[in-house]
Amino acid sequence: MSTMNLETALRYLQALEAGRTGAELAPFFHPDVVQREHPNALYREGQTRGLAQMLVDSERGKALLAAQRYEVRGSLAQGDDVALEVEWTGTLALPVRTLPAGATMRAAIGMFLTFRDGRIVSQRNHDCYAPF
Repeated sequence: MSTMNLETALRYLQALEAGRTGAELAPFFHPDVVQREHPNALYREGQTRGLAQMLVDSERGKALLAAQRYEVRGSLAQGDDVALEVEWTGTLALPVRTLPAGATMRAAIGMFLTFRDGRIVSQRNHDCYAPF
């Protein structure tokens, strides 16, 4: 099962890179999915959201970013769990704080996914953004 879950996790990142949102992302997620984004430079308190909010926020993210790239530096898969070390870059379509549209944001991400029935049921992100 762990190999299939890792393949699904990588396809999920490819879908994000391709700009997939909303209903196009929904098949990756179990209906009971919970995403926890731990505190970071964008969300000082972090945030927790379920499927409906995740899909709405994917649309917001697409409006904010002209492009994004997920470069997987390492991965581990065991049973229903997948851990990914990712270098993320995003080209801004809109300004964010001190960064103008067209600038590139960067983050080192630890992403931890748990699968149920072949779909993501839990996603925990530790996003470490480069200063901006």
